[in-house]
Amino acid sequence: MGAQICFPVEHLPPEEAWRFFKKTAGDSVEENLQLQPIAIEVVEECKGLPIAIVIIAKALKDETVAEWKNALEQLRSCAPTNIIGVDEKVYSCLEWSYNHLKGDEVKSLFLLCGSLSYGDISMDDLLQYGMGLGLFDRIDSLEQARDRLLALVKILKASGLLLDSHEDRHNFVRMHDVVYDVAREIASKDPHPFVVRDDVGLEKWSETDESKSCTFISLHCKVVHELPQGLVCPDLQHFLLHSNNPSLNIPNTFFEGMKKLRVLDLSDMHFTTLPSSLDSLANLRTLRLDGCELGDIALIGKLTKLEVLSLVGSTVQQLPNEMVQLTNLRLLNLDDCEELEVIPRNILSSLSRLECLSMISSFTKWVVEGESNACLSELNHLSYLTNLSIEIPDAKLLPKDILFENLTSYVIFIGDDGDDGDDDWWEFRTKRALKLQSVNRSLHLGDGISKLLERSEKLEFVELSGTRYVFYLSDRESFLKLKHLQVRDSPDIRYIIDSKDHQFLQHGAFPLLESLVLVRLDNLREVWHGPIPKGCFGNLRTLDVHSCPKLKFLLLLSTARGLSQLEEMTIVNCDTMQQIIAYERESEIKEDGHARTNLQLFPKLRSLKLFCLPQLINFSSKLETTSSTSLSINARSKGSFFSHKVSFPNLEVFTIIDLPKLKDIWHHQLPFGSFCNLQILRVYSCPCLLNLVPSHLIHSFQNLKEINVQNCELLEHVIILQGIDGNVETLSKLETLKLVSLPRLRWIKDGNDSPKYISSLLTLMNIQNLKELHITNCRMEDLRKT
Repeated sequence: MGAQICFPVEHLPPEEAWRFFKKTAGDSVEENLQLQPIAIEVVEECKGLPIAIVIIAKALKDETVAEWKNALEQLRSCAPTNIIGVDEKVYSCLEWSYNHLKGDEVKSLFLLCGSLSYGDISMDDLLQYGMGLGLFDRIDSLEQARDRLLALVKILKASGLLLDSHEDRHNFVRMHDVVYDVAREIASKDPHPFVVRDDVGLEKWSETDESKSCTFISLHCKVVHELPQGLVCPDLQHFLLHSNNPSLNIPNTFFEGMKKLRVLDLSDMHFTTLPSSLDSLANLRTLRLDGCELGDIALIGKLTKLEVLSLVGSTVQQLPNEMVQLTNLRLLNLDDCEELEVIPRNILSSLSRLECLSMISSFTKWVVEGESNACLSELNHLSYLTNLSIEIPDAKLLPKDILFENLTSYVIFIGDDGDDGDDDWWEFRTKRALKLQSVNRSLHLGDGISKLLERSEKLEFVELSGTRYVFYLSDRESFLKLKHLQVRDSPDIRYIIDSKDHQFLQHGAFPLLESLVLVRLDNLREVWHGPIPKGCFGNLRTLDVHSCPKLKFLLLLSTARGLSQLEEMTIVNCDTMQQIIAYERESEIKEDGHARTNLQLFPKLRSLKLFCLPQLINFSSKLETTSSTSLSINARSKGSFFSHKVSFPNLEVFTIIDLPKLKDIWHHQLPFGSFCNLQILRVYSCPCLLNLVPSHLIHSFQNLKEINVQNCELLEHVIILQGIDGNVETLSKLETLKLVSLPRLRWIKDGNDSPKYISSLLTLMNIQNLKELHITNCRMEDLRKT
């Protein structure tokens, strides 16, 4: 129900139950005088049970008074049930909510979810099962089916009958265990019941009337090593097998009595050959053999009405020639078929109705046209193809005339990955993603790939060669949809973008870009070479720069001012970086209303992490010419890191590690509200740092929860309280204070300049919430000795 921590909840008292109900259903239940007394009676029928309150409140929200009255009558008249562990009132509320759902589609989806295993439910599974069962009315394509599924899931979530996954997993939902039990009970009483059972007594059950009328069987095999010769289930449409024994024997005749079967899931089984009775399943629409050890699967070719075939994670090594007969196939999922090496020529091109082809971490043995294995030009024959996920080991295998114009969703990896092992790439499921690795950018990849570049939401370039720029001037009208960009391990790259061309400036670029990641670019000089078009990077939220040894600054001030949405900045291992923000003239700081030297940048920045930057001196400073560099560096090294009055009102986490030239962090005077939301301050291995939190800034850090300082050889004061009124709360929210390997740490000065032990410091600070105090290898010098 959206809780972060789960724990048992007893029946709520009437007043709490009413407040909980109002919060879920909305204030109208109290404001509408005609509705209020009915609502109170409805809450009474929930008997203080939280799950019942949530389900009913969500179902009745914004409904008419008549609907409320009808609901009350039905809740009062619900028949009792005997589900172990389920309160009768909970059952009646959930059954009413199910009956209240509008339309057979959403009801069928609810029963389908309840008939699957406990735990997270894959949306891909629901789509494949739903397609096979014909659950979605009046749809013409897989894309429409996906949209319909999302709409139905949204209805079930709004009703409280479905929940987000526990770990907020993308593309998964779940059911409350109680809702599962009730859904299965409702399904078992349906005129064409759903049956979830184990293998004990299976043969006797197969002789009952229930077996003759059921439309769904989820069979859990825990004991038997062999299924009976057959089940006579003339109305069965969906058969789902779960077995702890992958070597469970399925007799060849087993499926002969299931002529109407539309969905068959035999995942995680071992098949030398498939059971011969599969060829009697003339109506089969969905077949799933995920995780199976497979030998000869030629029998699949006889399932000519098949629309969905999933072999995810199976050991299939070769697709059979007989698959050319699957002309109704709409979805083929070969993800994680790591042993698949042969797809005979013309099989793919024969799947004329195919809309979705997914081969992630799977087949890569593409050949040029005319050879015996599959070639990429076959994809040109698939006029319905809209969803494609493939790996192409060599860009030279791409036909120049390959067309991807109908693709609405794609994940395409071009190039030799070597030992790259970037598993996260496939997990990053945007709608349109393209990765180029070990590709010469100077070569023309064909119009098809060029168009994919323009339309991509995620782009990744690895080991790019043949260019100093990632983006050419010819790309100036592109990348209006791009949300995520990563460039790494490309020593030829000097600039990500060259914007000196005036036409580029006029068109602008990257208006939707959310994340920019630059990793191991040995010769990168600037991110953006030339003036930045207005509106570029305006949506950027994450900026990560790692191991760019020739990058002396990150952004020009004119560019930085446009990053109003930036939330996270991380800079690591940039050996020559001297400042984060550079400007050409002091007057730039005062432009655009930035008076009195206030540098108002990144108003939404929440996290700033700076690691291993041996030359970094200032956050912002003037861009130096070669002749004045050494003099300027000496001058700047005497100032603070934030050499201007930088304002970061939303910064929550500030971490600096291994900044050997850092002596002082803060400007002597901060604008009002600067760093006021800082919660975590971590400083490690800054050997020249003298002080951490000076007294004149301590009131700016009232939200600090953690101070962690380690290995700072010259640090004398972590917190200076000199001049602070002892009656005023100081750092009252601090929960963690860690001081490690600070050999020159002094006793803290209070307002009277008298030395205090650390315990006195904590008393003076009036810290009430401190949970962890950790002090190791700190000499704690006595001020009287200096």
